[in-house]
Amino acid sequence: MEREWNDNQPIYRQLRDRVVAMILDGVLKEGDPLPSVRNVAAEYRVNPLTVLKGYQQLVDERLVESRRGLGMFINSGARDLLLQGERQKFLGEEWPRIQATIQRLGLKAEELLNGEQSKSAGLKSKIKKDKGEER
Repeated sequence: MEREWNDNQPIYRQLRDRVVAMILDGVLKEGDPLPSVRNVAAEYRVNPLTVLKGYQQLVDERLVESRRGLGMFINSGARDLLLQGERQKFLGEEWPRIQATIQRLGLKAEELLNGEQSKSAGLKSKIKKDKGEER
C-alpha cells in the first residue's frame, strides 16, 4: 500500500479503497487475512481506530469477515462482488465524464486504441535516441 494520503478523502476511506484495489489486483485473495489493525496503524502512522473504521466498511460491504481472536479475512466471492460494483460505479460516474471529453476533443476510436501504441512507440524511440547520445 502507498504511504501517501491525499486531502480529498478521509484516511479510513483511502485505506478501504487500497484494500479493494489489492483484492481486485489479486494481491489479496479469498481467504487471505488482512494485515492487523495494529501493524497497519504503526506502519502508516495513523490511529488504529482509523484503520478499524476502514476495515469495518469492508465488513459492512460483506467483502471481509471478522473472526474473533484470529483477525479479518477476505470473504469468498469478494472479488466478483467488487468487480460488479466497481464496473457499475465506473460506468455511472467516470465514463460519462470520459465520454464527454472524448466528444469535446473529437477523438475517434482508432486514435484511442492506437494512443497507447503511439505513446509506447514514442518512448521506445526516445530511449534509443538517449542510448545513442550516451555513446
